[in-house]
Amino acid sequence: MFFRVPSCFERRNCNRCLTYDARPPFQRFLTKMAATLCGRLLPKQGWLPLTQSVRHGSKAVTRHRKPMHILKQKLMAITEYIPPKPAAPPGALTPRVKPVQEESGLVLLLKKDLQTMFQDCKMIAVIQNNATNSEDMLLLKHRLHKHGIKIKFIPNQVMRSYLADSPYINMGPLFIGQTVLFVSKEPKVKEMLLSLRTSPQMVLLGACIEKILLSRQGVLNYAKLPSVTVVQGELVSGLTMLTSQTASMLQRHPAHLSLILQQYLKQQAPAGSTNGTPGESPPKAEETA
Repeated sequence: MFFRVPSCFERRNCNRCLTYDARPPFQRFLTKMAATLCGRLLPKQGWLPLTQSVRHGSKAVTRHRKPMHILKQKLMAITEYIPPKPAAPPGALTPRVKPVQEESGLVLLLKKDLQTMFQDCKMIAVIQNNATNSEDMLLLKHRLHKHGIKIKFIPNQVMRSYLADSPYINMGPLFIGQTVLFVSKEPKVKEMLLSLRTSPQMVLLGACIEKILLSRQGVLNYAKLPSVTVVQGELVSGLTMLTSQTASMLQRHPAHLSLILQQYLKQQAPAGSTNGTPGESPPKAEETA
């Protein structure tokens, strides 16, 4: 059997010749059978079909749902059924009774010390301890002891339990992690800040100075204020200056008045030299015999 081959078979760049199969039908049939048998007998791992059907396009939806009228929507929203909330089981509302733990004697002793400390000391600063070694802590204690400042270590749990029933309850959030207290009977803020500059592991969190709670920035601003003696001297100097000005103003008008009267007397002296001094009565005439 002979098959007619197109005239452009020799051209390799012809699209029609590239898809043309010049084999006889029987040979093509055998090729398809061999491919079918190999596909059934050999494992199908990683096998892809020779032809795949791909559906293009989408089905057009011609029926759309008609929107509900606005009045009907409002009516449906008003008349919507709201089911009642299910009632809680009877055992769920009973309050849980927490067991009351009695405080130990050590905790009570620490609370008494805290009470006396807050009453006697005017400066109580909260410092965060970031892994300071023993040598640095000893040097810091020595520097602070020169200025009359003591370092106290109190557990945070005891501190929070004491502050919960005291007027200083707002200091509770400061006691998180490792904290240390700097205590002194006088508010020596400048000395404390100078000592903290040499130990960067100690970070100031806040303080209670003269019964007033201050943040870190508030403590820094307090340190910039002048001392009490300087303020008292400025107050006394200001008051004395005001009193001197008041006294000079009060004496000015009488002095000015006296000067005016003296000038008036000087002006009247030449005119009254013949007739006598002003203010004196003229001499009485002698009686004739």
